[in-house]
Amino acid sequence: MTVDVAPPGFSTTVEALRLRTWQLGPGQPTAVINQFSDIDFKVVVDDRADVHINSKDGRFYLGWFPTGRPGTEGEGWKIAVTGTARVPGYHVSFDTETPAQIVAAAVAAVLAASRPH
Repeated sequence: MTVDVAPPGFSTTVEALRLRTWQLGPGQPTAVINQFSDIDFKVVVDDRADVHINSKDGRFYLGWFPTGRPGTEGEGWKIAVTGTARVPGYHVSFDTETPAQIVAAAVAAVLAASRPH
C-alpha cells in the first residue's frame, strides 16, 4: 500500500492568487492641492507647514498635516463640509500615509457635488 503524503499548508501559484501591486505611501500632495482655484478658495500655510484650504463661503475645509494633525493619531488629511439648518454636514479623515491620489479622488467628488448659489 502506498500513501500519498501532501506537504502541510496549501499549494498554489502566483497566478492563482492574482497578486496585485497596491499604491502605498503618501505620494505628492499637489495632486490634491492643485484642484483649488484662487477664485473660490483661500489657502493658508501655517507655522508648522500645515496647509489649510477654505472655500470663500466658509463651508468647505481641507487640511493637510504632513507630520500629523495635532491631537490626533496620525491624521494627515481632513475634509469637512458644514451643514445647513436642515441637513447636517460631514467630515472625512485620512492618515498621513494615505496616497494623495486617493485623497484627490475624494476631494474631486466633493467639489463635483458642490454648486454655486
